[in-house]
Amino acid sequence: MPAVVICTKSDEYDKMLSNVMEIKARKAIVVGVVDPKNFHMKSNFDYSIEVPNTSKDFSPILNQIPLQLIAYFCAIYRGCDVDKPRNLAKSVTVE
Repeated sequence: MPAVVICTKSDEYDKMLSNVMEIKARKAIVVGVVDPKNFHMKSNFDYSIEVPNTSKDFSPILNQIPLQLIAYFCAIYRGCDVDKPRNLAKSVTVE
């Protein structure tokens, strides 16, 4: 099962590094959303999506774009109607 992680510079950056290592230890495919300063993290990902570097205030806006595109194309691949989503499941990881 793939895992998509956001690993741009933030206050939680160090915790995210350990979470990525734990995911890789469980043999999952890891897709990382990274900024250009995180070139050293790319070696921990199976696939990476690079977003422009910006301030911490605008980072969530830029990070959301590739995630929305992943969700959109996965829904199309599964044959789901992207205009009428039903039974959405959301999971939140809490510290």
